[in-house]
Amino acid sequence: MSLRAGIVGLPNVGKSTLFNAIAKKNAIAANYPFATIEPNIGVVIVPDQRLDFLNEMYEPDSLIPTTYEFIDIAGLVEGASKGDGLGNKFLSHIREVDAIVEVVRCFDNPDITHVCGYADPIRDIEIINVELVLSDLEIVQTRLEKIVKKAEATKDRDLLFEVETLKKVERILLNNKAIRNERFSHDEEKLIKSFNLLTSKPIIYAANISEDSMATGDNKLTLLVKDYASKEKAAVVVICAKVEEELSAFDEKEKKEYLKSIGISNSGLDKLIYATYDLLGLATFFTSGKDEVRAWTFIKGTKAPKCAGIIHSDFEKGFIKAEVMSFEDLKKYGNEAKVKEAGRLRLEGKEYLMQDGDICYFRFNV
Repeated sequence: MSLRAGIVGLPNVGKSTLFNAIAKKNAIAANYPFATIEPNIGVVIVPDQRLDFLNEMYEPDSLIPTTYEFIDIAGLVEGASKGDGLGNKFLSHIREVDAIVEVVRCFDNPDITHVCGYADPIRDIEIINVELVLSDLEIVQTRLEKIVKKAEATKDRDLLFEVETLKKVERILLNNKAIRNERFSHDEEKLIKSFNLLTSKPIIYAANISEDSMATGDNKLTLLVKDYASKEKAAVVVICAKVEEELSAFDEKEKKEYLKSIGISNSGLDKLIYATYDLLGLATFFTSGKDEVRAWTFIKGTKAPKCAGIIHSDFEKGFIKAEVMSFEDLKKYGNEAKVKEAGRLRLEGKEYLMQDGDICYFRFNV
């Protein structure tokens, strides 16, 4: 599965600068609102040192990492859900994403215009979040207008359930609350998911700081964002979009040396990817051999047949067993033969819950 995240934020908070780093593309990064009209889409490789190890061990013909797709839309403004700025059009671009990355400006710079005059991350967050709520509310109310009378007239159980659920959602949104923080039954969640509501998606705040704040990683504005996020159970990653953009031009060795020189182990982009994986409950298993070494993303708690189906539907339909060894065992013992000699190569059945770092060969018959 390929992970997709939508990047939102006010104009001039560093969204497109971050996107330049993400995609190593030249997305427009201009000092005026609405420089980005059509959404930019960039795909990055998910960093994983285990894949590098497997590549060195197997020397495969093909190496395929997991990928992370970012969708960058134009800067939103207050009233976007009602058509102000360039309007609600942009919000439709991110309804299919798995998570939302909200870039928040946590630096002062008189040379970079702020649409509200000065940096205030909590005000900015609330402006964006209200627009997301209002956009969802429009979808919910439009649907209710279409089905309420029919549900009452026909007494159709499915329609009545939909009306009841959507009215519950409507009440939450009218109180300016996000759907993600509320409790729903399994059937309610299934119905709500079909509408791709923006406020139902997990959110990460990317607190964009200046280069001067890189040494400490936090300033008074990022601390405000962290406090706000903790109350709504959201994640925060502190980044410097400008530095990330510069790093994107370095090769891996230069990048590591630079990060080491400023006392940082991982780039902000790497931290953002890891935070999204954690937020969505994702993990990685591997298939390996001379022909191909590949990383596969799955949801934690998934059973072996379902993971086999990520590779090919026939693998799930005809699943027999999975030959499994852990990455740590392979690294410890040095090769597959020694893992087997140590009794650490396992045969797992249909009820096996896949673990992060599993290296698998699936037996199947269709």
